[in-house]
Amino acid sequence: LFCGAGGAAMGYHRAGFEVVGVDLKPQPRYPFEFHQGDAMTWPLEGFDAIHASPPCQAYTTMAQRWPTKSLELITETRARLIGSGVPYVIENVLGAKRAMKSPVTLTGELFGLRVHRPRYFEVSFLMGNPPRPPRQRNPVAVYGKLDGRRLLTRADGSELRACADLGEASVSMGIDWMEWDELREAIPPAYTEFIGKRLLEHLA
Repeated sequence: LFCGAGGAAMGYHRAGFEVVGVDLKPQPRYPFEFHQGDAMTWPLEGFDAIHASPPCQAYTTMAQRWPTKSLELITETRARLIGSGVPYVIENVLGAKRAMKSPVTLTGELFGLRVHRPRYFEVSFLMGNPPRPPRQRNPVAVYGKLDGRRLLTRADGSELRACADLGEASVSMGIDWMEWDELREAIPPAYTEFIGKRLLEHLA
């Protein structure tokens, strides 16, 4: 649900699932079966598990500085998923912690990616916490503009900079089928492949 262009979907596919995506907006590059529709009313019967990535704009750091009209849908989404009776996963940004229940944090370092890109995952099954690798030096940011500029210098002297072009951003995220506006809102497939493998163990 709220599938976007399919970053999370690709991870579940690689873990072994047959994936169906639902989103309000057309997703011409979504790589699997896609239905344009409202995730809050789409029928949930017949699925073994459900992943949802409600819009994150209401939870971002920028939104907390300058409030937006984005709907905070995590609570409503959770109620729908619990009602489905199957295992579920809810994903969102770090600013959403207040709306999530005991989330697990995944970052790019865990999977050898060049992005830090921390994301919370609330899961309804026992998954356990992943190992915590050290933060990589000089990561790249997949948001904002593609101009290669330095965004900040960390206390350890390493730098965070913007990606210089779409090719660098694609390699850094492990996604090669999206355009920039899709990519900068995506989840690296490695995150949900990790979760998906544990979800399959749970279902078994």
